[in-house]
Amino acid sequence: MRPLLALATIAFLLGACTESPQRSTPLPPPKPTGPVAGSPTTASGKARIALLLPLSGRSAAIGQSMQQAAELALFNTGAKELALAAYDAGESGDATIQAYKRAQADGCALILGPLFGASATALAPLRRTDHTNIISFSNDESVAQPGLWVMGIAAPPQVRRVVDYTASTGIKRFAVLSPRSTYGEQMARTLESRVATRGGTVVASESYDEGSDISIAAKRLADATRGEGKLAILLPIAPPRLNTVLASLSANGVDPKSVQLIGTGVWDVPGIGSDPLLRGAWYAAPDPALRADFERKYVATYGRPPHRLATLAYDAVSLAAQLARLKPGGDFSAEAIANPNGWSGVDGVFRLLPDGRTERALAVIEVQGDRRVVVSPAPSGFTSAQTN
Repeated sequence: MRPLLALATIAFLLGACTESPQRSTPLPPPKPTGPVAGSPTTASGKARIALLLPLSGRSAAIGQSMQQAAELALFNTGAKELALAAYDAGESGDATIQAYKRAQADGCALILGPLFGASATALAPLRRTDHTNIISFSNDESVAQPGLWVMGIAAPPQVRRVVDYTASTGIKRFAVLSPRSTYGEQMARTLESRVATRGGTVVASESYDEGSDISIAAKRLADATRGEGKLAILLPIAPPRLNTVLASLSANGVDPKSVQLIGTGVWDVPGIGSDPLLRGAWYAAPDPALRADFERKYVATYGRPPHRLATLAYDAVSLAAQLARLKPGGDFSAEAIANPNGWSGVDGVFRLLPDGRTERALAVIEVQGDRRVVVSPAPSGFTSAQTN
């Protein structure tokens, strides 16, 4: 405080030394040389975009891979209109809220992320207050709401897609064996609803507790599915648990070769065909050939394969780049984001719906040993009708 007091005293004395007081005219404020922090654009006119990712904690490796994919998108798309800034959203709602507030203080025009559904849910009240649009990477459709999109590849549309294809081959009898969880229950409900619209029947629906003996549920399903007509069994279960389930079904009289096994995107992992019991099974997912070029470029740039979720960050930044070109400063409104014509991405064409969900064009893929073969290509675009 002493230097300030001294300066004030000097100023007083200098003022007292003038011969006569004069009325001063206030100087006009200096003209800004460009937007400052808190503006949605930088001094050079780039749109500020925030990337909320788990850059610390147990999921830091996923967050890092997604951040690198986002940077790769900036380079590959020539997105000179974007200024992308990453914020560590951690793994909790509180950490995500703090990251969001920092991005807001910096003036970001659009939020990409967070990754987890619970974190996106934590942002919903803030979003309703400040109206900044959020494109999260969650695949939990229960989080979706106007202005807060879930861009992740949700499981219910995968079930609907593979059921549609299965029914088109003439199969009318379906069953499901799923984990006793919110996810498992959602998969069973989606199957029952979609099969009903396709004129089929769900003859058995069984669930099991994680860590329990799977053979009990497998036996109940085997007993309930005996009958005439080709049967399709939905197994929304990821490896390596999937391999245990397949062995238990086989041991209880369900021959995987005599039924049609169907699954979801949790099967869309390397080595899925290592179990011979899964040969000929179908699941719905983005066409793997579409992301092959992305994976090659990522490996060439960073020296290691990307995490499977990295494509979400790549496509989100590519989308933001297109929005930024719509007008000076970009158009990041809900109307522009939810363009009914959709967008093209590494994971295929997709469109963000006004209610916050994402509709994707998915392929049906058959497991053939170490090969995954597309048996029903993903649509190249969308009709005006809502299919999800």
